[in-house]
Amino acid sequence: MRPYRKSCLTLFFVLALALLFFTSGTVALAQASSSPPSQVESPTPSDDGLHVSITPYLWFAGVHGTSGVLGHDTSVHASFGDIFSNLNIGAMGVVETRYNRVIMPVDFLWMKLSDDKGVPVNDLGVQSIKAKMTETMLAPKIGYRIADGKRVKVDALFGIRYWHMSTDLTLQPTQINGGFSRSANWVDAVAGGRMQVAVTPKAFVAVVGDAGGGSARSDYQVGGFLGYQISRKCVLLAGYRYLSVNYRPNGNAQFVYDVNMPGVMMGVIINVK
Repeated sequence: MRPYRKSCLTLFFVLALALLFFTSGTVALAQASSSPPSQVESPTPSDDGLHVSITPYLWFAGVHGTSGVLGHDTSVHASFGDIFSNLNIGAMGVVETRYNRVIMPVDFLWMKLSDDKGVPVNDLGVQSIKAKMTETMLAPKIGYRIADGKRVKVDALFGIRYWHMSTDLTLQPTQINGGFSRSANWVDAVAGGRMQVAVTPKAFVAVVGDAGGGSARSDYQVGGFLGYQISRKCVLLAGYRYLSVNYRPNGNAQFVYDVNMPGVMMGVIINVK
C-alpha cells in the first residue's frame, strides 16, 4: 500500500478512536447531570455479575499487499470476488468473559488466503507467482466498560495479538526447488475500544477497533457490525472487518507479510451464562 494511503488510514483510525471515547465521556456526563442521585438506578441483576459468551463467526476476507519469502517478494491482490473461486475462508471465534464492568475477550482466527496470479516484485523472468498463506491469530485482551447505559455501551480494551504465518510461493512458469516456503511467529501489543448503540429494543450497531505494534511495524483493525437479538441467549451479527499488519523485519528479511485484509463477517453470539 502506498505510504500516503497508509497515513490516511492511520489518521482516520486515530480520529475514530478519539471520537469513540469523546462520545462515551459525553454520554456519561449527560447521564450524571440529568439524573438526581436519588433517582440513579443500580444495574439490573441480568446485567451484573458474571457473563460468558461464545461468538463463532466467518470472515470472507480478501488480501492485498506484499508477501515475501527468502528474498522473493510478490504483490498479492485477491479481491472479495476471488474468495469464492479460491475458497479463501477460515474458522474464527471469540470467547468473552465479563464480570460487572471488567471484560476479557479472546479472539481466535485461522484462515487460508491465496492468489494464483501474484505479481513478482524482484524476480526477473518470472511471469507470476502463486502465493498460499495460512494465518493463525490469537488476541487475548482485558478491558473496562467505561460507559454502561441502556442505549450506549463503551469499552476500553488492551492486550496482545499473536501471529503465526506460513507462506508458500511458487514461481510461474519456472519453479526453483519446488518453490519457496517460510513461517514466522510474532507478538504485538494493541489497544483500542468498542462502542455499541441500541437502535431498537432488539437491534444495535457496534464499532470496534484497535492499533499497536511491536514485532510488526504496524498492526491495526477496524470494524462495524449490526446485531439483532433473536432470543435471550442468541444474537445474530453481520458486518465488515478491515485488518492490516506490516511485518517486515529490519535487515535481510527472510519473511515479509505486509497486507490488508478486508471482508464481510457473519456470526452469532451465544450467551452461555
